[in-house]
Amino acid sequence: METLPSYAEDIDGEGHRRPSGQLFNTCCVIGPDGAILAKHRKLHLFGIDIPGDITFRESDTFTAGQEPTVVDTDVGRIGIGICHDVRFPELAMLYRSRGAHLICYPSAFNMSTGQLLWDLMQKSRFHNLSWFVATCSPARDPNSNSEYMIWGHSSLIGPFGEVLAAAGHEEATVVGEIDLSLIEAVRENIPLEMQRRGDLYRLVDVQKECYAS
Repeated sequence: METLPSYAEDIDGEGHRRPSGQLFNTCCVIGPDGAILAKHRKLHLFGIDIPGDITFRESDTFTAGQEPTVVDTDVGRIGIGICHDVRFPELAMLYRSRGAHLICYPSAFNMSTGQLLWDLMQKSRFHNLSWFVATCSPARDPNSNSEYMIWGHSSLIGPFGEVLAAAGHEEATVVGEIDLSLIEAVRENIPLEMQRRGDLYRLVDVQKECYAS
């Protein structure tokens, strides 16, 4: 992590690095014409301390972003999260409330958390939201000298929780079909929006409330 600042690049003048020296873990959404449609700065910074296994604090290098990211594209409305963002269902629920059809998580889970949680996290983000979830991970380099070994296993999950496409830990390209009509079909079969008890609990979209006021 200590070498990352030397590799940071500005994105359209304000990407990874700010004049203040802050660094952000950033995902860009790029349209078919090469234009940057959106930039998501990772909202939740990862930290782990497993004695005898791994200690890692992303906050030692990066600053957390402040804006959830939903972007309209030719293939639908997409919500963006980065890696550790996948662990927070509130963010996924917020994206659902803003009309997203797909949530995409570029991620780099390590060998410890990946084996235990990677499949579970992907499928749990479809749960109760009935949409598509895409994850994209770097491939694992077994010859790397890094203490942070990547789990891999990029995947596409459908609105029924089914795995539509998946890679292994090696470098690969996988293709899966996204049929947006399946979203409405699942939501009609199990109408969770009608069954949700808004009189007892609710999601608060803080930004919308601030803009409204």
